[in-house]
Amino acid sequence: MHELSVTQHLLALTLKHAEAAGAKKVNRLNLVIGQLSTIVDESVQFYWDIVAKGTIAEGATLHFERVPATMHCFNCDTRFTINGKSDFHCPHCRSGQVQVVAGNEFRLDSIDIT
Repeated sequence: MHELSVTQHLLALTLKHAEAAGAKKVNRLNLVIGQLSTIVDESVQFYWDIVAKGTIAEGATLHFERVPATMHCFNCDTRFTINGKSDFHCPHCRSGQVQVVAGNEFRLDSIDIT
């Protein structure tokens, strides 16, 4: 359900930048979503179709780019990408002393306007 508020904020941000650029229509949004993010693409799309209705962003295509989760091991200084959400141990030394470097982001990367 948190996708509704996220999508409302996304629309506000989109309209702010589109209107500042003198846009007549928003055609596409490019979103970057990390593997560890709890954001569900289909939910954002569902809410987008509702909240964007009647705005210059109505009908805009949402493109979702997923970023894999990348970790840094404090024990052996290894950087690694995790395959699933459950194993956060370093594949080199098996330490659990790791930090997320990428994969928890959610951002609007770019907007295509006319």
